[in-house]
Amino acid sequence: MRLYMRSKFFLLILITFCGIEYSCSDDFSGEKEKLIFSEQLPILGWYGIPENEATVERFTEMKEAGFTLNFTHSFSDADKVASALDMAQKAGMKIVIRCPELGTEPENTTHRFMEHPALAGYFFRDEPSAKDFSSLSTWVKRVQSVDDKNFCYINLLPNYATIEQLGVDTYREYVNKFIHEVPLSFYSFDNYPLTQTGLKVSLRDGWYENLEIFSDEARKAGKPFWAFALTTPRTGLAVPNLGRLRLQVYSNLAYGAQGIQYFTYWTPSTPKYDFHDGPIYNGKRTSVYDDLTILNNEIKNLSGVFLGTNVVSVAHTGEIIPKGTKRLSELPVPIQVLETIGEGAVVSLLEKGENKFLVVVNRDYIESTELHIKASEKIKRVNKDGSLTDIRSQKEKSIKIGPGDVEIFVWEK
Repeated sequence: MRLYMRSKFFLLILITFCGIEYSCSDDFSGEKEKLIFSEQLPILGWYGIPENEATVERFTEMKEAGFTLNFTHSFSDADKVASALDMAQKAGMKIVIRCPELGTEPENTTHRFMEHPALAGYFFRDEPSAKDFSSLSTWVKRVQSVDDKNFCYINLLPNYATIEQLGVDTYREYVNKFIHEVPLSFYSFDNYPLTQTGLKVSLRDGWYENLEIFSDEARKAGKPFWAFALTTPRTGLAVPNLGRLRLQVYSNLAYGAQGIQYFTYWTPSTPKYDFHDGPIYNGKRTSVYDDLTILNNEIKNLSGVFLGTNVVSVAHTGEIIPKGTKRLSELPVPIQVLETIGEGAVVSLLEKGENKFLVVVNRDYIESTELHIKASEKIKRVNKDGSLTDIRSQKEKSIKIGPGDVEIFVWEK
């Protein structure tokens, strides 16, 4: 197993020479292991720092919350982009750029910014119709003819969009058509699954089906995908808390997402929607900023699990499973028992190199669930800091999983 091992050398000296009594817990082998990763999973903030706030201090603040990418949505001109790139570089951040000149002079604008160390990529369109795919493909290729290193980025509609919005008859056709017509290095879609009417919060019926379709189409194309979590509420969408955020993020990752995006970082002020209480609201941090700092630190530490892994299978437990998904019916070797009590869970099997990972996400964003698991041989539990502890074989464990939270296990193939 390709892991980093930190020896308990000094503790053993104390035990040996000082007569201290020491015993390992049933789950702990006496050695501290950590997953190795060379890169962290990208974390992007939509409606990021506005151009009039694009200072080193603001970019540093964003980085301290665990973001790696800022997307301001649109700069008023290319000179504002240049200034923001310089500020982001000083803070150790990267940004995805958009400005009018990228549309009117794509080659010249690309050439101007392509070598900047803080540039991550170029944004073209949000939620396009299939009718726009041909023109978007031409535009993307013009940029790629100058810069084939930094990514081109377009975000697609969710499966609750209307046929008129999609421009084709079905959602799968929409995704498939885009992937085959627009040459991107990864694909992105948004879906905000937690809705709110009055005080009632509900989970959209088709959210997991959206993940099933999008991940399947991306996988068949041999391309990664990125997905969203809602961080700024508005009319009809639920106020985020840590359980609701974790459910969205860890479900996305269980389905193989290779980038996490938050809508939004800075709270937009628009007459059309009643946005409020995002991570940065009226220029100040909110409790959502604090929750994201916790969650993004978890994502970073778990990059060794999720980044660059292949999805072997995804299934669900529970009395009722989500629309468009399949029920867990077969357990991977060496797992002998896997049962959940409560709403149910997403159960994903991932593989990377010599390792296999079992990912169990509690689908309940309000209450904890209980996981019963037993293995035929020793497996390791992946903790939120990326460290590992042994789980003894032939002994069933009962583990409490918090609202929307995740438990992860790893073993050698």
